[in-house]
Amino acid sequence: MRKYLALAVIVLISTFSNCTKAGEAVAAANDEVMNPGNRLNVLFIIADDLTASAVSAYENKACHTPNIDKLAGEGMRYTKAYCQYPVCGPSRASFMSGYYPNATTTYGYVSGRENIGPERKTWSQLFKDNGYYTARVSKIFHMGVPIDIELGSDGTDDPASWNEKFNSKGPEWLAAGEGELVQGNPDGNLPIKGGNVMTIVKADGDDLVHADGKTAKKACELIRQHKDKPFFLAVGFVRPHVPFVAPKEYFGPYPFEAVDVPEKVEGDWDDIPTRGINYVTSVNGKMNEVQEKKAVAAYYASVSYMDAQVGKVLNTLEEEGLDENTIVVFTSDHGFHLGEHSFWMKVSLHEESVRVPLIIKVPGKKPAVCNSFAELIDLYPTAAELVGLEYSEHIQGKSLVKTLDNPQISVRDMAFSVTQGGKSFLLRTNKWAFIQYNEDASAGSELYDMENDPKQYTNLAEHPDYKTVVVDFKRILRDKLSEVRTNDLNKTY
Repeated sequence: MRKYLALAVIVLISTFSNCTKAGEAVAAANDEVMNPGNRLNVLFIIADDLTASAVSAYENKACHTPNIDKLAGEGMRYTKAYCQYPVCGPSRASFMSGYYPNATTTYGYVSGRENIGPERKTWSQLFKDNGYYTARVSKIFHMGVPIDIELGSDGTDDPASWNEKFNSKGPEWLAAGEGELVQGNPDGNLPIKGGNVMTIVKADGDDLVHADGKTAKKACELIRQHKDKPFFLAVGFVRPHVPFVAPKEYFGPYPFEAVDVPEKVEGDWDDIPTRGINYVTSVNGKMNEVQEKKAVAAYYASVSYMDAQVGKVLNTLEEEGLDENTIVVFTSDHGFHLGEHSFWMKVSLHEESVRVPLIIKVPGKKPAVCNSFAELIDLYPTAAELVGLEYSEHIQGKSLVKTLDNPQISVRDMAFSVTQGGKSFLLRTNKWAFIQYNEDASAGSELYDMENDPKQYTNLAEHPDYKTVVVDFKRILRDKLSEVRTNDLNKTY
């Protein structure tokens, strides 16, 4: 009898101890939500229209990005990161909400809040609602460049996503300096103009004359002001988006005469469907080779200017001793054509337009290179998991956390992007890039062997030897669209 009494006492003590530990764990978790002093910060830095192929930490050695390169050497550099829509508005709405554009039918210059409703949390809103100071500086959701930058206005922002927001007003194409229009100006006689065109301004004055200089300054101020509590700081630079405006000094390393423009291949467009010819080309832009060289040189100068501002923000993080407890994410909303196939700007589903640089630096994680496919919608669950926040099971991104410990892990076996109102599609695998125009392929398709034809010169979609490959991709696309559209957006919360 005494033996059983002793056992009962031991069980009661053990149960009480376990309950106490569980209670302490719950209390600690609740305390962490109310007073999250030990959590990692998140510094999210995003460039505008920055193609991966223009970053020297990737494959371009002509453009100099020492600050981004330094971050790449300290974090995880993803070589196969892709946007979900190669246009500013829908891309940003997608990665901030965690949903694919075809799930929310967000294809325009909006925040996406209109389509996800008030109940669903954006990436930054999740952090705000869990005790983080959350702020944006300049362009995170869509802003018209140059219009909203000239006005200093919010664009199509989402107020629910932030505790505070700060806009960075700049002169853009009206900046004092040496200006030139290289698009739609074959004789070189037209004056420069604003809007979404390739106007170049070698500007007078220093970094702080322009929006990105002001953005860096404000971001540094906020880091210093909020260093004692956890923060989610989103810093949006607008370069190298057109107009190509930067202080004159940044143009010095890029004399246009020394610029190599992409190879011109005779008959390059012959096997590309009409819908696959980009909306801005050297042909409709009436650009000669000198203007092409000037455009590339000005793009590089804009990238270098933006990179210098990134350096200021990262240096402040280190100076304040926050680099050891801050996750840093650097990326772009989509890529940019620099004359490949005589294409310019974004919108197309070719590699230069949809692939983006992506670097994630996490305290305590070793630097490395990851070749797994990653999508911008993966940033939301990755950041949330890294700081221990629960997020909706319905968002469509996949956490990349496992790759940060083991870069050999593959989170995705392909990337999925869309364009042209969600009616043109890209499936990108290690071997293939498959592009289809319309769900029934009625406007054509493209298939490229990315191992043997990485610059995408030979469309194999109509070649009889690759018929089964095309059939397989059409099936995969149907399944992917069905999966993407199966979501909770029609539910009432």
